This record gives sequence, structure tokens and C-alpha cells, in this order.
Amino acid sequence: MNLREIVLRHRALLIAGIGMGLLGAAATLAQPWMLGRLIEAVALDEPIVWPVTFIALFFLADAALSAGHAYAIGRAGENIVFEARSILGGRLLRSQIPHFSRLEHGDVFSRTVSDTSIACLIIAQALAQVVTSVFMVVGGIVLMAGLDWKLLLTTLGCLGLASVTALLLARQVRLAALRNRQNIGAFGSGLQRVLGAITTVKASRAEGRETEELTRLADRARRSGIRVTGFSSLLTPMMNVGTQLSLAVVITWGMARVATGSLTPADLTAFVMYLFYLVAPLVMLFMSIAQIQQGRAAIQRVTELGTIPQEGQEEDGRPPERRKHVSPVESAPAVSFENVGFAYHENAPVLRDVSFTVPRRGLTAIVGASGTGKTTTFQLIEGFHRPDTGTIRVTGHDIDALPLAQLRSLVGYVEQDAPLLRGTIRENLTYANPDADEADVARALRLASLEDFVAALPDGLDTELGERGAGLSGGQRQRLAIARTLLQRPQLILLDEVTAHLDSDTEAALRDAITEAGRDCAVLAIAHRLSTIVQADRIIVMEGGRVRATGTHRELMESDEVYRRLASGQFATEDVLT
Repeated sequence: MNLREIVLRHRALLIAGIGMGLLGAAATLAQPWMLGRLIEAVALDEPIVWPVTFIALFFLADAALSAGHAYAIGRAGENIVFEARSILGGRLLRSQIPHFSRLEHGDVFSRTVSDTSIACLIIAQALAQVVTSVFMVVGGIVLMAGLDWKLLLTTLGCLGLASVTALLLARQVRLAALRNRQNIGAFGSGLQRVLGAITTVKASRAEGRETEELTRLADRARRSGIRVTGFSSLLTPMMNVGTQLSLAVVITWGMARVATGSLTPADLTAFVMYLFYLVAPLVMLFMSIAQIQQGRAAIQRVTELGTIPQEGQEEDGRPPERRKHVSPVESAPAVSFENVGFAYHENAPVLRDVSFTVPRRGLTAIVGASGTGKTTTFQLIEGFHRPDTGTIRVTGHDIDALPLAQLRSLVGYVEQDAPLLRGTIRENLTYANPDADEADVARALRLASLEDFVAALPDGLDTELGERGAGLSGGQRQRLAIARTLLQRPQLILLDEVTAHLDSDTEAALRDAITEAGRDCAVLAIAHRLSTIVQADRIIVMEGGRVRATGTHRELMESDEVYRRLASGQFATEDVLT
């Protein structure tokens, strides 16, 4: 994401705002000069109608142009913030899972919400303020030089030292602001970490420890924020000291020169007014520079987040060649792995030379001990990761050649923890198929054994759920996630241990649903419970990241020691439970 390009798209409004600001500054600069002419007219007993009229017109023009300037710049800033957040949000949602997983989500939230606002508003407002302030300062100096260049040199000498000090302070503000934004992001990450596992925190009686850690992170943000405030607070007093010193010198020397007749009272009055008019722009100039320094820290953080690699992007960052939508090959398996290897970290492979096929119909189960690569296999099929070696085909096509949207329309994925979104049951159910009709919705609820449960709710499908499906039991969340996938009508359904949270009656109903779904499409299930495994048409046994054996339950019980041990353990467990 390029913030400069976003700003340029709104340059018309920014230019209009800056233009009004410059015209307003010109009207402001004209006021002391006209006041000097008014004093001269009074001293010479000349008519004062025109000087008073012009002064009034300049006052009104200044007020109107200042209001227009503030509105145009403010609106441009909000437009830039909106576009930056929209683009950044889209990039995050389309980011590659391996890169996104390495980010601290609280820091991502801080950058997307807070830093975008700081960066874009300061880009628009502070830069516009710098332009108008520079115009005011330069214009004021030119007009003061026309009145009396000797007084001007004295004034610039007093203000110059203060300005140099202010610039040094502005640099310190930027460095402190960058650290402050980082500390705020760290606090956000810590807060999200504990809120995402609040029941575990409570059950572990860890509230005190976690509160201390959050307090520590908040204190780091507080201390760095105070440092920013400290440096920023010195800017205005520094300029005030220079202004007060120059004002004292100008009035003292100027009055002496008026007494000798080398300077007129009108010119001294106008010069002093310009000096007062010079103070505010100078203070605003250095304050804007300090804000820009803070904005640079925010811009750096937003830009870094905007470079997160996108799905489908080549390794060198180039966009991929356009992938065309293709039709499934009816005679091809639903999915096939051909000598696939994959590792999350170098020299630590998770899958090694994995090959298997899943037919277009029926239930295929994957079994194996924890850490053998079962869930990784599912994530490779979904395109969350790319295999290091080998080829994965879905409905006969290499997934690297399929558009991601088509791949994920062909594959439905039910994760083990069944994540749901805040919203209604209907919104969660139709999430992958927003245009589903009522008949399809009813069918999905029936297959997932949710029909009676939803009908008993006062608001039915319009019942609101909390974060991650709060308001439903673990089994209900699991069944709703399954119903959502069934409503998608995919060619292949991936079930990651979906029976883990179900009671025996619901599990039996779900087995029937899986059997019925297997008549229309392929179902590939990671299974630990024997009741799920036994009904599979085909079972793939994995060990150490490899496919050890394939076959039916009966065949594997006779031929494979690992499967026999896994199955025997399940028999013993289920005997105890029953």
C-alpha cells in the first residue's frame, strides 16, 4: 500500500484547501498594513472610510477562507483515512497465512485503526498547515523588511536561536513518537492475548499475573507517551521566549527611533502587529513539523503492514499470471497428493513425500498420532500454504493453477475449533453462500441436526451470537460450522475432528449427515474417535509426516501395527465411556 498514491488521489481537495489557506493568510497579512494606513489617515486628518472598509473586508475574508480551508483539509484527511483503512483491511484479509500468523494481532489492530488515523490526518492537515505557515512567515518578513529592515534583523536574530532549538526538539519528538506507537501496539497485543483466552485465565487463577503484565505494558506506553508530550510541550515556550525577547527589543528600540523621527508611529505599530502575527504561524510551523515527525512514525508502521505478502503473489512480490476458471474433471479424484513435502521451518519437515488420492464420493478418514501432519494436509489443500515439493490436485487440476476463489468454492473446510463470527445464526450459516434460499438453509440445518434447536429459539435464525459464537455450546458451534459448509455445496468437504465436542446422540446424527453428504461429494475427515473411523470407505494412516498405510478398517486391523494400536486404544476408551 502506497500512502503517497492515496494522497495524490485526493489532491484536488487538498489543493483547494491549501489555496483557501493561502488566500486567508494574504488577507491576514494585509490587515497590519491597512491599520498603519488608518493611523496615518487619522494623523493627517484624512477620510478613514476606505481604510476601515478594507480592514473590515479583510477580516471577513480571513474568517470565511479560514473556515473553508479547515473544512476542505479536514474532509480530505478523512477521505484519505477511509481509503487507507479500506485498502489495508483488504490486504490483511488477502494476506498469506504464514506471514499473517507471525504478526501480533493487537499490533495489527493498532496500526490499522490508530496509526492510519494519525498518519493520514497529519499528512493532510499538518502539511497544509506547514504551507500556509511558511507563506505567513515569509510574507510577514517581506512586509516587515519594507517597513524597517534594521528592526527586522534584530527580530530574526532573536527568533533564529529559538527556531534552531525547536527543530532539534522536533527530531526528538519523532523518535519518541515511534517508540510510543510501538509500545501502544505491544499493549494492544497483550490485551488481545488475554481477552482471547479469558476463560483459561480465570480457570487458572491468573488474573493477578496478567493484570500485572498488562499494567507493565501500559506503563511502558505511558512513559513513552510522556516523553513525546515533554518534547512537544517545549516547542511553544521556546518560540514564546524568542518572541518575547524580540518584542521587548523592537518596542524599546522602535520607540527610541520614533522619538528621534527616524521611524513613524504608523510603521512601528504595523511592525509590532506583524511581529505578533508572525508568532502564531511560527509556533504552528514548528508544531506541524513535530506532528509530521510523529506522523512519520505512524506512516512507517502503516507502510510496513501494507507490504504484507498477498495470497497468489509470487515469491519475488510480483503478481501471478492470471489464472483461468476451469471445469472439474469428472473422472479425476476429488483430491490427490503426489510426492508432497512441506516444512514450516527449514530442516524441520512436517510432510515427507506424501502421496494419496481421495475418490469423488464417500468418506475418507485420516488417522495418526498428534503432530503427524494431518491438519497441515488440510491447510495445503485449502491453499493456506504452498507445498515445498510435489503436486496437489483438486478435481484433476493443480491447485497452483486454480484461482483461489474457485479452489475454495470447490473445498469446504470445517476447522477443529469451529470459529464463528459475531452476528446472527443466519449470517454465520450463509457466510460462504449469502444467496442460499430457505430450502437449502433448512436442508443444511436438518443434516447438521440443528433444526429443532434453531426452531426453539425465540428469534430463530435471527438470534444474535457473541464473539466467536458465544451463546452456543461447543457442540452447537461445531454443528453450525458443519451446516455452513454443507450449504456451500462443495466438491470436497474437509472435517478436522468435528466429532470432538459432540455427545453420542448428536454424533450418530452427524455420522448420518456425513454419510448422506458422501453420496454427493467427497468427505475427507481427520478422525480420532473409532466410531467415525469405522464407517469410512477408506482410511489413510499417517506417521512421521508420511503415509504409512491405506485401506478399510478391517484390512488395516489385520495388516498395520500402528493402526491396530490406535484403534485398540480407541476401543478401550470408548468401552470405558460406555
